[in-house]
Amino acid sequence: MSEGKTIGITGASGALGKELTKIFRKRGFKVIGFTHSKNNYDINNHSPNEWIKWQCGKEFLLREHLEKIDILILNHGIYDGFKKKSSYENSIEINALSKFKLLNLFETIATKNKSNIVKEIWINTSEAEILPALNPSYEISKSLIGQLVSFKKNLLDENTKKKFKIKKIILGPFKSELNPIGIMNPEFVSNTIYNFANLNIFLIIVSPNPLSYILFPIKELYYFLYCKFLTISKLNN
Repeated sequence: MSEGKTIGITGASGALGKELTKIFRKRGFKVIGFTHSKNNYDINNHSPNEWIKWQCGKEFLLREHLEKIDILILNHGIYDGFKKKSSYENSIEINALSKFKLLNLFETIATKNKSNIVKEIWINTSEAEILPALNPSYEISKSLIGQLVSFKKNLLDENTKKKFKIKKIILGPFKSELNPIGIMNPEFVSNTIYNFANLNIFLIIVSPNPLSYILFPIKELYYFLYCKFLTISKLNN
């Protein structure tokens, strides 16, 4: 990653969003923070250079802001109590559908971009994509966005790949408001994400669970082969 680029971070007011902001600001990037919060946020050396308030379901209103961004990090999410009747709908809408809408919107912006800059999108899906999180609604929403991202990445056409890059971030439990008993420190997690993101890889895993480093690559290999089969079948028809 070259300095001087503009980074967009959803969930920028959360524990991980704050640490990612600090890292990018320290290295000379401009950061635009997207937040659902109604609170006012100060602008300082550790905060985003600019705050944008938004809400799920109105992602299309962010187009003007997204056009200014080189790397978009989708980090927002909720962990609704699974006993609530609305938890499934809320989790699916915020953790999955909202991220997928932003992914599609940013892809459209990237493909229409006339500059030679390759736009990137990093999507935080979580270990709950395939591992238990003791919350069915959370697990379902994370599994959904995980599958959508994998299919999207593997089915991109060659022209789009030249202008648009997708990275999937798989995180284990880190300490935050959503998970106050998380094992990992968000500063450690954000630094590891940044370091791995400099490598030309799709899957970024940060977890204390050794199973994640085995299961997720196998899962992504399956999707890769499946999408190859779909592409070949389509060409032969």
